[in-house]
Amino acid sequence: MNASSGSASKRRRLSRFNPLHLAGWLFADMLLVLALVSLGDRADPLAAQSAVKPKPSPSTSASASPSPSPTPTGPRSLELKPVKIRVQAAAGDRSAMVAQVRAATERYGDRQAALVLTFGESPETSQGQAYADEINKALKKARPDMFGESVERPFWQGSTTSGSAALEIYFYTR
Repeated sequence: MNASSGSASKRRRLSRFNPLHLAGWLFADMLLVLALVSLGDRADPLAAQSAVKPKPSPSTSASASPSPSPTPTGPRSLELKPVKIRVQAAAGDRSAMVAQVRAATERYGDRQAALVLTFGESPETSQGQAYADEINKALKKARPDMFGESVERPFWQGSTTSGSAALEIYFYTR
């Protein structure tokens, strides 16, 4: 037996079709189909709610009383668009930070914040993040009703100057 006939038989064994090789792909494809079928099988919850609500009947009286507005049910959610404010105060002067935060958030006084992302501006990472952390501490002192249960995260934003912060406040929906 020569070397060329040995390598030819080896090639024949490697190129032979083996159905076991397709079992994994078949399983993955079937799992994908079953997932799509189960997702498509679910009804639209908003359409089901509108179908259950009775249609208002026309009133025969001349003075119709206004219908009460529906009260939201379920967990609160976040507004997707954040309120962006900017705070510039001397680092270390907590009372100035509190005053600036109070002034910047005055028109949102009746709302409750859920998440606050604070970007401290500084040339160095540690200084910017430390300044953002100081601003976050000032939030709860400035408006305890607004920021009392909120989650604050300090970040660093590269800048050539120090002592300012950009805040993105995500409020709960009303």
